[in-house]
Amino acid sequence: MKKPSLKAPKLKISRDESGGERPSFKATALTGGGARTGQSLLAAAVVLAAVFGIAELRPPVTPAAAAVKGAATTAQVERTSLVCPQPLQGLTGSTSYTLFSPAGAKATGGAGYLSDVAQPPATPAASPAPSGTPGGAPSGSRLVLTKPGVPATGPAATGDTAPGTLAVATGGYAPGFSVTQTTTVTDQSGVGMSGINCTPAGTSFWFSGVSTAGDRVDYVSLVNADSVPAVVDLKLYGDKGPIDNDAATGITLPAGSSQDLRLPTFAQNVNDLALHVIARSGRVGAAVHATDGTKGADWIPASVEPTSSVVLPGLPADMSAARLVIVAPGDDDADLKIQISGKNGWFTPAGHETIHVKAGMIAATDLQQVVGGTTQQVNRGEVGALRLTPSDPAHPTPIVASIRVDRSQNGKSDAAWITGSALIGQRAGIAENRGGGAGTLYLTSSGDAAKVKVSVSAGSGGGTPASQEVSIPAGATVGMQVPEPAGLNGVFGLTVETESGGPVVAARMLAVNVNNIPMFTIQPLRDDHSTVQVPQADQDPGVLIK
Repeated sequence: MKKPSLKAPKLKISRDESGGERPSFKATALTGGGARTGQSLLAAAVVLAAVFGIAELRPPVTPAAAAVKGAATTAQVERTSLVCPQPLQGLTGSTSYTLFSPAGAKATGGAGYLSDVAQPPATPAASPAPSGTPGGAPSGSRLVLTKPGVPATGPAATGDTAPGTLAVATGGYAPGFSVTQTTTVTDQSGVGMSGINCTPAGTSFWFSGVSTAGDRVDYVSLVNADSVPAVVDLKLYGDKGPIDNDAATGITLPAGSSQDLRLPTFAQNVNDLALHVIARSGRVGAAVHATDGTKGADWIPASVEPTSSVVLPGLPADMSAARLVIVAPGDDDADLKIQISGKNGWFTPAGHETIHVKAGMIAATDLQQVVGGTTQQVNRGEVGALRLTPSDPAHPTPIVASIRVDRSQNGKSDAAWITGSALIGQRAGIAENRGGGAGTLYLTSSGDAAKVKVSVSAGSGGGTPASQEVSIPAGATVGMQVPEPAGLNGVFGLTVETESGGPVVAARMLAVNVNNIPMFTIQPLRDDHSTVQVPQADQDPGVLIK
């Protein structure tokens, strides 16, 4: 009788809807068989494979590690998927996508690609690859990476009906995979540069700094890239508490579809708002786009989930105005200390030492102070970050916060929004960076002094990768021009890795002058979750008889 062959289950690590990772096991089929005896052996083989396969897949790295029951090992993710919102570009604007995967992944093979969301996405393994592209990229992909370490860039569909997109990376392309979407609009009804880092689909997204007053035209963009419908609720908070509107609940989003919803539909003429997007079934990508007439436009990044201490990195040195908007969505009031991180560490801005936020409501303030009879921004003309912490550490209250930042030149301006950010962790990156001094990197060590490694990739059309170490004093913010690859041609990727100390938060500003308008956009750099802890398992045949 032919002996059945035993193969260990295959472990697959993928990014989940919250941006983390989840391990999943895929059983490998057994070969062999025969009559009933063979079938019994086959059944026993399946059990043995399930028992022994995990330990064989992740053998202890050292004898010491094996001695610790339950010790975990680190594995790289094998699949990352990100969702990009519908471009808000009107009829005359233009949008570009940039994909980037850092070089150096342990895995080989795989693919990285971006496709329009128009129908449930195809399974990569079952889709033929376009000629000359890596295997696994579906036919009809809008943009495909050729190899890790070199970004790929390309345009979105034209017009005001361009759909949302789904970006997927597998194998050696998955760890650290990032996608940037950047739109430039010169039409006077919505002038400005809008940039966003595409994010994993999820079930909860928080946005602060939304508005439906004056010339503001804010949209919430919802994208369902999955193969099942999603049902979404929108919960709005104003300065008088939650705003109820039946039209904001039970919004159905069919599989493979995207929608832009005008927020004035749900709350009219409210100056400062916070928005909570909740997927009660299915998963979605969610983003908010804000346009303030000729004053500027940008995406409002989703904040971290409500927490009692928040750091907002990326205050430019030359901002002309800044407005802080905070919501306390729970049942308790929040009393908060305001601090600014400058070049020498944290300081308390005069006139803005504290702020009180009532439970379930919004509080907002313009971040300006009078010094020597003149009005200046609270960051004293330095790059910086803002930190909100409980005035009484014994009474922490979860909050969500954002800062609208304006920059002006020759009577023209643009705006961007900074939100509560996560740490860069082991490594964080951003896909699209441009040469000519267009990029500024903001690095804030919110605790102890830190050292990070800043690396830039080859350009999409050529260039030599480079890296440098940067030291950040405790509590200080370092602003630096983003380094550029030698011989740069095209756009390039940027990564920041923590080498010691910290923790560190970071943001990148992209600034260009278009038609004498100082256009800019600011994106946070957050942990790319390229690795995950996988639990160890001991080989214990005794489980078969216990």
